[in-house]
Amino acid sequence: MTDTIILSIDQGTTSTRSMAFGADGLPRRTARREFRQYYPAPGWVEHDPEDIWRDTADTLKDAADCGGEAAAIGITNQRETVVLWDRKTGEAVHKAIVWQDRRTAKLCAQLKADGCEPMVRAKTGLLLDPYFSGTKLAWMLDHVEGARARAEKGELAFGTIDSFLLWRLTGGKVHATDASNASRTLLYDIHRNQWDDELLRMLNIPVALLPEVKDNSTIFGETEKGLLGRSVPIGGMAGDQQAAVVGQACFRPGDAKSTYGTGCFLLLNTGEEAVTSKNGMLTTIAYRLGGRTTYALEGSIFVAGAAVKWLRDGLGLINRASDTNDLATRLDGNNGVYMVPAFVGLGAPHWDPDARGTITGLTLDATGAHLARAALESVAYQTSDLVDAMVSDGAASARTIRVDGGMAANDWFCQFLADMLDADVERPANIETTAAGAAFLAGLAVGVWKGPEDVAAAWQRDRLFKPRMGAGEREGLKAGWADALARSRSHIAKD
Repeated sequence: MTDTIILSIDQGTTSTRSMAFGADGLPRRTARREFRQYYPAPGWVEHDPEDIWRDTADTLKDAADCGGEAAAIGITNQRETVVLWDRKTGEAVHKAIVWQDRRTAKLCAQLKADGCEPMVRAKTGLLLDPYFSGTKLAWMLDHVEGARARAEKGELAFGTIDSFLLWRLTGGKVHATDASNASRTLLYDIHRNQWDDELLRMLNIPVALLPEVKDNSTIFGETEKGLLGRSVPIGGMAGDQQAAVVGQACFRPGDAKSTYGTGCFLLLNTGEEAVTSKNGMLTTIAYRLGGRTTYALEGSIFVAGAAVKWLRDGLGLINRASDTNDLATRLDGNNGVYMVPAFVGLGAPHWDPDARGTITGLTLDATGAHLARAALESVAYQTSDLVDAMVSDGAASARTIRVDGGMAANDWFCQFLADMLDADVERPANIETTAAGAAFLAGLAVGVWKGPEDVAAAWQRDRLFKPRMGAGEREGLKAGWADALARSRSHIAKD
């Protein structure tokens, strides 16, 4: 008898991965490809949507070739990355502008000066920052020749990566997104669960561009038969961080997960209450199931694993990301060396687009091992900043945080994280919980799993890291981080 499998597309910032999961929730096969990054100007980051589509189709076919019968496909994606394409041909009119891109910093500053941010905050739970999709879309409409006129005629379609892939997978039959991705656009009222006219007017965006917004677990459409040999329903869709919430089974208010990929994203489930932060956190939709919305507080760090990638690709200091574990383990301490990886500014809770990457405390005693350790430590310090901000907002300090993503495989990092947070850190048996979350959402839509309780039952722990650092040492390290952070933020950006 052929096994039932669920296919998951995990389209990330630096790679595209497709995975096959069994009905037990465990991975059966993985296919992954890295793709090219484009940096046309300082602070600008772009992707070629055709690269993303090619790798998605190829990896999906590879993952499906594992002997099982695909019951459904789930999609999870890098959020906030913007694609604008022709409705007739499906071809993008410009390269995708990536969530890390800072080209709209001046527009965001002008909108703040105009007094728009309180309205934006109240409706979307977000801040006016280049991170989010809306200002990127506005830039495309204003800078791509003929784009605005074509958009107003209904000739173009806008979407985040999930929406673009859905369009391509269905042969242009479906233009839709899910509530979690919509909530990151600056265009969506998360309380009324609909696109908002006032927000659209603020950025001068035609409503004809926008996709339909659906629950995270529902039948979005079917793939074209030629892709996998038969039509397969697409049953789940969520932004990568919200998919990880599902994959980590964080279904109860107070549950927290932190994902360490290119960036770091800490989400705390707040249930049906949309908590407004006074300390730089975001209010976002965690997921919408059966028409009921669950919210989360989120802290977004722009650079986490990307700092390790820079050590490898930019400096040639390491050959593999895993080398950082060995290098950090060699040292008894950080020797006063700190890295602030503000290569594209700082995210939560600081929201400083002008901050720049900084390394402090260098002496002739410093080695490559100190830089590797500083990169790992920086991610833990940034996570600690997020937790402190959430506690200041009135959230209970999480005694346990579930971690996932590539950096979660690093034992030294997980232990240092537990020490800096003074909290237990749980690593799941399957650290690819983002892909698993998309698979769970798709499986729920077709009855492979009956409800969240089935997803929670499938979650398994690999290892528990308990804090063992004394309070004095912890506070000393955090003081050094605060000093390095201040130096990073003293940078004055120049045109």
